[in-house]
Amino acid sequence: MVFTRVFQSVVRSSSLATTDARAQLLRLPLRRKYTYRSGALKPMPDITPFGLFGVICTVIPGLLIGATISKNMANFLEENDLFVPSDDDDDDD
Repeated sequence: MVFTRVFQSVVRSSSLATTDARAQLLRLPLRRKYTYRSGALKPMPDITPFGLFGVICTVIPGLLIGATISKNMANFLEENDLFVPSDDDDDDD
């Protein structure tokens, strides 16, 4: 956005020797995250009331449920002889 304005003003004035063209380039408005194009301020963002507490209450049960599922699947695979660690690999010494 800013670059297009700069290039348009450069094209309009073929030489930048004039002070009007330089002043026009320096007066380009800066766009920020907290303002609209018109320059009006944006409203304050909504604040999440239970930020860190909500993350903790989400992550810990997720880890516990995932660990329980993986433990049960490992037991199932070992009971059905689908995956049994072999003892032959330990004799490499």
